[in-house]
Amino acid sequence: MTEHAITRRQPPAFASLRNVLGIDAVTCLAMGLALMALARPLGGLFDLPPRLLFFAGLVLLPCAALMYAAARSAGPNRALAWSVILGNLAWIVASVGVAVALAPASLGMAFLLAQAAVVAVLAGLEYRGLRGNVRSSVYRP
Repeated sequence: MTEHAITRRQPPAFASLRNVLGIDAVTCLAMGLALMALARPLGGLFDLPPRLLFFAGLVLLPCAALMYAAARSAGPNRALAWSVILGNLAWIVASVGVAVALAPASLGMAFLLAQAAVVAVLAGLEYRGLRGNVRSSVYRP
Protein backbone atom coordinates (compact mmCIF):
# COMPACT_ATOMS: atom_id res chain seq x y z
CA MET A 1 0.00 0.00 0.00
CA THR A 2 1.39 3.38 -0.89
CA GLU A 3 1.76 6.28 1.49
CA HIS A 4 -0.81 8.18 -0.57
CA ALA A 5 -3.37 5.41 -0.06
CA ILE A 6 -2.75 5.37 3.68
CA THR A 7 -3.21 9.12 4.07
CA ARG A 8 -6.35 9.01 1.91
CA ARG A 9 -8.06 6.70 4.40
CA GLN A 10 -7.57 9.11 7.29
CA PRO A 11 -10.44 11.57 7.78
CA PRO A 12 -9.66 15.20 7.04
CA ALA A 13 -8.60 17.19 10.09
CA PHE A 14 -11.68 19.41 9.85
CA ALA A 15 -13.94 16.35 9.96
CA SER A 16 -12.37 15.49 13.31
CA LEU A 17 -12.70 19.09 14.50
CA ARG A 18 -16.34 19.12 13.45
CA ASN A 19 -16.95 15.86 15.34
CA VAL A 20 -15.36 17.18 18.53
CA LEU A 21 -17.27 20.46 18.26
CA GLY A 22 -20.48 18.47 17.78
CA ILE A 23 -19.75 16.31 20.82
CA ASP A 24 -18.92 19.45 22.80
CA ALA A 25 -22.23 21.04 21.73
CA VAL A 26 -24.27 18.00 22.78
CA THR A 27 -22.53 17.58 26.12
CA CYS A 28 -22.77 21.32 26.80
CA LEU A 29 -26.49 21.34 26.06
CA ALA A 30 -27.08 18.25 28.21
CA MET A 31 -25.09 19.70 31.11
CA GLY A 32 -26.84 23.05 30.81
CA LEU A 33 -30.30 21.50 30.85
CA ALA A 34 -29.39 19.15 33.72
CA LEU A 35 -27.96 21.96 35.84
CA MET A 36 -31.04 24.10 35.27
CA ALA A 37 -33.60 21.34 35.83
CA LEU A 38 -31.83 19.76 38.79
CA ALA A 39 -30.19 22.78 40.41
CA ARG A 40 -31.77 22.24 43.82
CA PRO A 41 -31.09 18.50 44.25
CA LEU A 42 -27.61 18.80 42.73
CA GLY A 43 -26.88 21.77 44.96
CA GLY A 44 -27.68 19.69 48.01
CA LEU A 45 -25.75 16.70 46.72
CA PHE A 46 -22.65 18.70 45.73
CA ASP A 47 -22.78 21.26 48.54
CA LEU A 48 -23.00 24.07 45.97
CA PRO A 49 -25.48 26.96 45.74
CA PRO A 50 -28.45 25.93 43.56
CA ARG A 51 -28.59 29.42 42.03
CA LEU A 52 -24.97 29.06 40.91
CA LEU A 53 -25.76 25.73 39.27
CA PHE A 54 -28.91 27.09 37.62
CA PHE A 55 -27.17 30.13 36.15
CA ALA A 56 -24.14 28.06 35.10
CA GLY A 57 -26.57 25.85 33.20
CA LEU A 58 -28.23 28.89 31.67
CA VAL A 59 -24.85 30.17 30.45
CA LEU A 60 -24.18 26.82 28.78
CA LEU A 61 -27.17 27.05 26.43
CA PRO A 62 -25.82 29.82 24.15
CA CYS A 63 -22.39 28.19 24.40
CA ALA A 64 -23.89 24.97 23.05
CA ALA A 65 -25.48 26.94 20.20
CA LEU A 66 -22.11 28.49 19.32
CA MET A 67 -20.46 25.06 19.38
CA TYR A 68 -23.19 23.67 17.17
CA ALA A 69 -22.75 26.54 14.71
CA ALA A 70 -19.00 25.94 14.63
CA ALA A 71 -19.54 22.22 14.05
CA ARG A 72 -22.03 22.82 11.24
CA SER A 73 -20.09 25.51 9.39
CA ALA A 74 -19.27 24.62 5.79
CA GLY A 75 -15.56 25.07 6.28
CA PRO A 76 -13.17 25.45 9.17
CA ASN A 77 -14.33 28.71 10.73
CA ARG A 78 -11.25 29.55 12.75
CA ALA A 79 -12.89 32.44 14.63
CA LEU A 80 -15.76 30.24 15.85
CA ALA A 81 -13.42 27.39 16.75
CA TRP A 82 -11.13 29.74 18.69
CA SER A 83 -14.18 31.23 20.47
CA VAL A 84 -15.18 27.73 21.58
CA ILE A 85 -11.65 26.85 22.72
CA LEU A 86 -11.23 30.12 24.66
CA GLY A 87 -14.70 29.73 26.17
CA ASN A 88 -13.79 26.23 27.31
CA LEU A 89 -10.60 27.54 28.90
CA ALA A 90 -12.62 30.24 30.70
CA TRP A 91 -15.02 27.54 31.94
CA ILE A 92 -12.09 25.53 33.32
CA VAL A 93 -10.68 28.57 35.15
CA ALA A 94 -14.12 29.43 36.53
CA SER A 95 -14.71 25.84 37.69
CA VAL A 96 -11.39 25.71 39.52
CA GLY A 97 -12.09 29.17 40.95
CA VAL A 98 -15.46 28.04 42.29
CA ALA A 99 -13.85 24.92 43.76
CA VAL A 100 -11.24 27.03 45.55
CA ALA A 101 -13.59 29.82 46.63
CA LEU A 102 -16.46 27.66 47.88
CA ALA A 103 -14.51 24.57 48.97
CA PRO A 104 -17.53 22.26 48.68
CA ALA A 105 -17.68 18.79 50.21
CA SER A 106 -15.75 16.00 48.50
CA LEU A 107 -18.50 15.09 46.03
CA GLY A 108 -18.93 18.71 44.97
CA MET A 109 -15.18 19.15 44.59
CA ALA A 110 -15.01 15.97 42.51
CA PHE A 111 -17.89 17.19 40.33
CA LEU A 112 -16.29 20.58 39.70
CA LEU A 113 -12.87 19.15 38.91
CA ALA A 114 -14.15 16.22 36.84
CA GLN A 115 -16.30 18.36 34.57
CA ALA A 116 -13.41 20.84 34.25
CA ALA A 117 -11.17 17.93 33.20
CA VAL A 118 -13.68 16.79 30.57
CA VAL A 119 -13.87 20.34 29.21
CA ALA A 120 -10.05 20.47 29.14
CA VAL A 121 -9.93 17.27 27.07
CA LEU A 122 -12.51 18.66 24.63
CA ALA A 123 -10.62 21.96 24.34
CA GLY A 124 -7.40 20.07 23.71
CA LEU A 125 -9.02 17.97 21.00
CA GLU A 126 -10.53 21.07 19.41
CA TYR A 127 -7.15 22.80 19.44
CA ARG A 128 -5.53 19.73 17.93
CA GLY A 129 -8.22 19.54 15.25
CA LEU A 130 -7.80 23.22 14.45
CA ARG A 131 -4.02 22.90 14.21
CA GLY A 132 -4.37 19.78 12.07
CA ASN A 133 -6.62 21.67 9.71
CA VAL A 134 -4.18 24.55 9.45
CA ARG A 135 -1.30 22.19 8.72
CA SER A 136 -3.27 20.23 6.14
CA SER A 137 -4.30 23.42 4.33
CA VAL A 138 -0.72 24.73 4.22
CA TYR A 139 1.22 21.57 3.49
CA ARG A 140 -0.01 19.13 0.88
CA PRO A 141 2.47 16.44 -0.19
